[in-house]
Amino acid sequence: MADKITVLLVDDHALVRKGFRRMLEDDHAITVVGEASNGTEAVRLALELRPKVVVMDCALPGFSGIEATRHIRAKHPEATILMLSMHSEGTLVRQALEAGARGYILKNAMDLDLISAVKRVAEGKMVLDPQLTKPEALKGERDSGLTARELEILQHIVAGKSNKEIAAELNLSVNTVAVHRANIMDALGIHKTAELVVYAIRNGLVNLP
Repeated sequence: MADKITVLLVDDHALVRKGFRRMLEDDHAITVVGEASNGTEAVRLALELRPKVVVMDCALPGFSGIEATRHIRAKHPEATILMLSMHSEGTLVRQALEAGARGYILKNAMDLDLISAVKRVAEGKMVLDPQLTKPEALKGERDSGLTARELEILQHIVAGKSNKEIAAELNLSVNTVAVHRANIMDALGIHKTAELVVYAIRNGLVNLP
């Protein structure tokens, strides 16, 4: 199980959980380690089972999926949350991402590819349903996101390293690192390092130790 992507399914409908479990476990790289029917149970099981990915329904009774996401990320920051929702409103998407979700996909999408979405968020990528209008916080981002090299440099920026230190570590010129840094900021629509660090952490663009 160590090399498998462990998943906790959270949805208040048992039939939906059953369908998603069957869909995910068709892939040998994924194993469902638990199921929760509400937000409180989701937080408890996430801390107990320590899954790699939590597939979280946004509209849960009582304790919402967004609140549950906030609690899980605060207590188990290694967990990656993939939000599932029937709603595409920009405000909900923004709240989910700000709570710490790395993905937001629509449950009623005809072409819902849950396996691909789980794998992508497990790799640290941001996954947004193509039907969604990008929330304001992501308006500056290129459609294709950041390149692998830019994400690598962003990781070092978040770690507090200077252009010179990053250049030495990656065997690049200081000028090349500076260009990459500028491109990252342009792509994300951010122009201050402090804001960049907060944005990268909040949106799961970097891996925290």
